[in-house]
Amino acid sequence: MIDTIEEPNFRIFLDCVSTPLIEQCTSTSNSNTSKRKTRKAKAGRRTAIKPVSKEIDVEETKINDAAELAEFIEYIALEIFTHLPSDLRTLSYTTYTHDPSLQRKYPSLHPLDFETSTLLTDALPPSISDSLHTYSLLPPCIALSSFLHTPLSTYFSHLLSPPPTPQALRAVTTSCELCDRDWIPLTYHHLIPKFVHAKVLKRGWHTEEELNNVAWLCRACHSFVHRVAGHEELARDYYTVELLEEREDVQKFVDWVGRVRWKSR
Repeated sequence: MIDTIEEPNFRIFLDCVSTPLIEQCTSTSNSNTSKRKTRKAKAGRRTAIKPVSKEIDVEETKINDAAELAEFIEYIALEIFTHLPSDLRTLSYTTYTHDPSLQRKYPSLHPLDFETSTLLTDALPPSISDSLHTYSLLPPCIALSSFLHTPLSTYFSHLLSPPPTPQALRAVTTSCELCDRDWIPLTYHHLIPKFVHAKVLKRGWHTEEELNNVAWLCRACHSFVHRVAGHEELARDYYTVELLEEREDVQKFVDWVGRVRWKSR
């Protein structure tokens, strides 16, 4: 179990771990495949977590699947978190920047290098990998260290980034603008991706004043948006939250992920 000092960091870590697991449980689409017929999920054992797809019956399966997934995410996140070194479970921007010994011990947390993440995952019990394989959430061709590198990197990045200014905090939305979950960390999504700003101005899609419009999304919704549409398509066709909400696949995902809720501790 974790104590009250570790609880805030665990909640952050839980959110970081949930994103790749939710991705594994949802069908992906992009600008090249969005018009193709979605393949039905292969039949599996009755206890398997079923992937979300456009063909899933919302009323019959999504509530149970979301509840089962949320329970599993909490279990696996707790197993991983409690096996991290104690100083990484209580890590913060202040403690790290004011503790030279901690910086010497962990010189490559932000950004996290693969050597450090591999050392951390190698210390985890085999039961974690076994559980992920049991639920088909860890592809056989991917090592646990590779799978966990991104959530660990996101966790350390969140903790070790300088805190926002009070002025910036006042402007932050309190809940995800798509799924409306308000108990998880939010990230800002550039509604007009920076990668295509030059093209956007050249083609007259938007004015320069509109280029920095953002939406505050949870990591799961943010990741899903970038999976269903490329940079140009987002800039041209889905440059507001309202336009994103008109997509059927976004509506189905938002409805489903909004039911992935952590239990009160």
